[in-house]
Amino acid sequence: VTSEKSRISQSPRFTCYVGVSIGRRKESLVGSAVGFARMMVVVGLFLIVFCATLDFVWLGGGTESGVDSTGGAVDGNWGQSWSVEGFGVPQFPELGDSLREELVITPLQSGNVAATFQFRTRWDSKLLQEKVSHYRLFPKVLGQVISKYSVQELHLSFTHGFWQSRAWGHPFLQAPAGAELWVWFQDSVTDVDQTWKELTNILSGIFCASLNFIDSTNTVTPTASFKPLGLSNVTDHRLLRYSILPREIVCTENLTPWKKLLPCGSRDAQCFSVSWELRQTLTVVFDVFSTGQGKRDWSLFKMFTRTAIEACPLALQSKIYIDVSSKDQENKLIDVSPHPTLVQEVSVQGDRRQYAVYNLQDQELFNSSRNLNIMLKWKGTQEKGEPLAPVLYTERYISGYGLQKGKLNTVIYNSHPYRAFPIIFMETVPWYLRLYVHTLLITTKGKDNKPSYIHYQPAKDRLHPHLLEMLIQLPANSATKITIQFERALLKWTEYPPDPNHGFYVSPSTVSALVPSAIGMKTDSVEESPLFTTLFPSSDVSSYFVRLYTEPLLVNLPTPDFSMPYNVICLTCTIVAVGYGSFYNLLTRTFQREEPRTSGLAKRLANIIRKLRGVPAL
Repeated sequence: VTSEKSRISQSPRFTCYVGVSIGRRKESLVGSAVGFARMMVVVGLFLIVFCATLDFVWLGGGTESGVDSTGGAVDGNWGQSWSVEGFGVPQFPELGDSLREELVITPLQSGNVAATFQFRTRWDSKLLQEKVSHYRLFPKVLGQVISKYSVQELHLSFTHGFWQSRAWGHPFLQAPAGAELWVWFQDSVTDVDQTWKELTNILSGIFCASLNFIDSTNTVTPTASFKPLGLSNVTDHRLLRYSILPREIVCTENLTPWKKLLPCGSRDAQCFSVSWELRQTLTVVFDVFSTGQGKRDWSLFKMFTRTAIEACPLALQSKIYIDVSSKDQENKLIDVSPHPTLVQEVSVQGDRRQYAVYNLQDQELFNSSRNLNIMLKWKGTQEKGEPLAPVLYTERYISGYGLQKGKLNTVIYNSHPYRAFPIIFMETVPWYLRLYVHTLLITTKGKDNKPSYIHYQPAKDRLHPHLLEMLIQLPANSATKITIQFERALLKWTEYPPDPNHGFYVSPSTVSALVPSAIGMKTDSVEESPLFTTLFPSSDVSSYFVRLYTEPLLVNLPTPDFSMPYNVICLTCTIVAVGYGSFYNLLTRTFQREEPRTSGLAKRLANIIRKLRGVPAL
């Protein structure tokens, strides 16, 4: 199961991914990050992008499930070997679970600095075949949900804002704006729609989110865009459900339950049996120019306001990676202190990068005060040029005028100088935007580009949205434009939100592709490779998988003047209360003449006085 949690602020200052381990009093690598992230979420002054991810994947077991000859479990989709090497920490082979944690700090092309925390919990257990009552590292709340609803894979993300791919490059793990949820169910599930509905309500309570608003009007079943990431060979797309809530707002209420899923443990976790993997990541991007008086130098203290960073005492692995790659290998412009004990070369997204590695389980790394403040300084002055665009990136916008018709425009760029490659494009459009499919036009370099595969599911009013999937070939060094016209529907007055003039959100488009690599991808074993290299798996040494999301769109629909009903109601109530009420009272009231009555005591007193005066009695 994979769950991804993302947050991006509209104030472009920096980006953050965070995680925390539970049941510890001392500040660990995770604890320091989470404390900082929660502070920045509340303040939000320098936050550009916030993203916390949770990946939970079934790895299978035995030879039939994909265990290679070396004993490590192999990812069935991407052919990568999974195994873990211990670092002298306590081993618990009878419990079958392990935890790895790492921090990756990457200077971005735009001059910002990205910090990515990642935590992977693996558990060798048959959740779907036997009743499990004891949980050590793996979160019990997820284990019970997976077992009850027969979940094969689950991917959940929360995002606020948008990652600037053209200026920052591709992130390790990208998520769309808002809330995204897609789930693969076991083939034993008979009623997928009912199970999906119950699962979304359960996850809504777990993560304190509005996932209960997921229904048939925003749920689709893709046929080609989303495949299982684990060892499952599920090909029946009817077991898949996908939905996006682009208006979902992320806050600390969502981060708190996410961090509570983090365990702390260690074990050699070779997958000889059925295994479940839980992966959580969190990323922050800092604007060092604003906080450093125009300098690109940074340190852990400047970013996290603390230096007391320690490894989780039960973690199998706890490392910090600093990207020290340089175009000019002879004259390096980056100086890192303290000096790393190891510089590792890793293939990342089609490029070969160098990382300075700091093992937090190495006692010689810390000084007497148990503080670690890693600093990076740039030698000389740096000229901030135009950032290099990634090989694949997209943009999306709406054109047209008025509130009747419009056009959706998506531009997909392939900046590779000589390699063409196919992409799978998926578009999900709400039912109140009625698409004219005959106006679909795909052009590349001024010529029509016919897709080799098209799957279209038309929308039904108030039942389900449009779904469009296409397989498109992108020529080298080209920009492919996809346009389709639509008509805005007029909603019922009860279907408008409380702020109808704000507009209606349209879900981001999805682009999935195997991007050609500029270098030969190294096939290192997982024991030697960082965790972040497994976030973009490759099917061979010449390409790597990338899934991109476009910007969400905000569309204005024909909106009635809701102030007029308010005025009419006030006027009507006034007329009814003053005019009709008074007239009805006059018509229905009965008048009777009553003689004045005098009490007996007063009459007797009056007669006594009249008798004394010699006047006849009353």
